[in-house]
Amino acid sequence: MFVRRTLKTGPRLLLAAAMGLSLTWAGAAQADPTQITVGVIYGIDKPQGKIWTKMNELVEKKIPGQITFNIVPDGALGGEKEEVEGVRLGSIQAGISTLANMSTWVPETSLFDMPFIFRDQAHIDKVMAGPIGDEFKDLFAKQGFKAFGFITYGARHVISKAKITGPGDVNGLKMRVIQSPLHIALWESLGASPTPVPITEAYNALETGVVDYMDMTMSGYQALKLYEVVPNFARTSHIWALGVMYMSMPFWESLTPEQQAALEEAAAEAIPYFNGLAAGEQEESLTKAVEMGATVVEQDTAEWQKAMAPFWASYADKVGGIEKIETIVNTK
Repeated sequence: MFVRRTLKTGPRLLLAAAMGLSLTWAGAAQADPTQITVGVIYGIDKPQGKIWTKMNELVEKKIPGQITFNIVPDGALGGEKEEVEGVRLGSIQAGISTLANMSTWVPETSLFDMPFIFRDQAHIDKVMAGPIGDEFKDLFAKQGFKAFGFITYGARHVISKAKITGPGDVNGLKMRVIQSPLHIALWESLGASPTPVPITEAYNALETGVVDYMDMTMSGYQALKLYEVVPNFARTSHIWALGVMYMSMPFWESLTPEQQAALEEAAAEAIPYFNGLAAGEQEESLTKAVEMGATVVEQDTAEWQKAMAPFWASYADKVGGIEKIETIVNTK
């Protein structure tokens, strides 16, 4: 396994993947193993990094010396969008990404960002392990991605300057959203004024008043120190942030059947490992944010569900229809 510490983006993309500090597993026996370069937005010690060190460990046990992972952390290969583009270009072989980001290439993934469509992690696992998960793996394949499976980053919650006690409080406020038509339409339906802002610019946008609030997972809230500028944390859990572990399909097809099987088996273990790490990190991160001055504002979830319920009917046709939404919701 290689772990790279490199400069960020731009023309240095290929250089970042080729240079830096490397650490190799002692078990690597072959002189020329197949190298899989992956980008990690956060540090190697975060779940986004640990999923790949776990993959390396598992694959090495299954097919010693055949495959090694070149892990490039700290956003050195860019953000999620840049990493996906790198996979499509062939300079990166694999990655993980939120489904919201992947909607640029697989628009149907917007379905999973519908509010209150999932109850909890067990519900997510049941849905994504069934026919719907298989359907979306096929959609990824049509766009040139091998989808190993789906991961969960955590639930999104509302974070703000002024306390928000219910959905009516967002009316007239300026909200930072991800660049997603669904997210924009959702918050407009509640009377807010959504503005797409890259996550790397969210802190400054909140600090300077470009936006008043946003939604984020607990871990993201703490890791980006957003509690410094939006100290009020409304526990809403209105959207579960899902992601995918993916690989370049042309690269996947270049591997031997033995290598493909090893990667599939490793991913089947690494994905629940990631989900467990991410879940544990959520409450721990919120506790740290509170210690640094954040205030948790408990919410009436039923009130938020009622306010967002009309959005299902108004947006359903854009994400596969109300029947597909109901299929997910009714999965037990």
